[in-house]
Amino acid sequence: METIMEKKDIKSLYLTELEEAVRSLGDKPFRAKQIYQWLHEKLVTDFDEMSNLSRELRGKLKEHFYLTALEPVDVKISQIDGTRKYLFRLADGNVIESVWMQYHHGNSVCISSQVGCRMGCRFCASTLDGLARNLTAAEMLDQIYRIQSLTNERVSNIVIMGSGEPMDNYDNVIRFLHMISDDHGLHISQRNITVSTCGIVPGIRKLAEEDLQITLALSLHAPNDAVRKTLMPIANRYALADVLDACRYYFEKTGRRLTFEYSLVSKVNDNLGEARALAALLKGMHGHVNLIPVNPIKERDYVQSGQKAIQDFKNYLEKNGINVTVRREMGRDINGACGQLRKSFLEEEGKEVEEV
Repeated sequence: METIMEKKDIKSLYLTELEEAVRSLGDKPFRAKQIYQWLHEKLVTDFDEMSNLSRELRGKLKEHFYLTALEPVDVKISQIDGTRKYLFRLADGNVIESVWMQYHHGNSVCISSQVGCRMGCRFCASTLDGLARNLTAAEMLDQIYRIQSLTNERVSNIVIMGSGEPMDNYDNVIRFLHMISDDHGLHISQRNITVSTCGIVPGIRKLAEEDLQITLALSLHAPNDAVRKTLMPIANRYALADVLDACRYYFEKTGRRLTFEYSLVSKVNDNLGEARALAALLKGMHGHVNLIPVNPIKERDYVQSGQKAIQDFKNYLEKNGINVTVRREMGRDINGACGQLRKSFLEEEGKEVEEV
């Protein structure tokens, strides 16, 4: 009995894989380069837009593949700094969010790697409804492709710091990293890409072996295990000493300095005692600290540290030889923090369903 062949995700295929697929369809491998260019340079959303392919080949592609194209559902534009927060619908109805930010050094996009998240960090809205599923490489790529098409602006920097834990979707993230930096695609420099993790030790060590030139950012948020456990459940699984050992290994293998993300929460982790402990902890580490005034979410009672506390914390670290910056707040007036837009959209959608 003949089985129905499941369609493949064409936008997640490496060029070599696409060449093999085109060959199996009975066409010449050079067609794969043309298709790849349509997908990853010209950013088309439909096979029929591939005008230099025969109608027959386009028909075969439709028969054997599907083409991931995210549907923009909503966009919020900050009146303060022009930051744009996009809500995209996936083919299965799930929604994800991505953020476009303008800096003097270029346009940066923050993408999601999962629908939701299961890490449970206490100050993050992404995790409130748990993890729905991993995103494919194509769904990660297309966040950038759609935003570049919608803004008519080139994206030069990428941070994988949206909803989800990249190490929890490891294989798809690695595929994405190779494809977004590929010569035949948007060719964004790996040095302009940052991957953030809450501290999954095996993932950090594995990433160190991938021969990539990306920046690794560790969500640190506390200078010791006791405080970290109150903020991040993952700290119950991986001790800080082991996480930092993995970070040292990453630097040894790649030569890339690390970023240590530290969300300042009033009366939780923002006093000078914590600054002292943090300076001691990171002494000799090759990296810099990015202090983040926490973005309050209504489901939690965390309060952002005051400006004096933030400045005092920063000054202490600097005096003790730690490279430190305070992250510029972007999109504060449009629910700029991870997961907030998606959460409010799902709540509104839920209300509409109840009212019907």
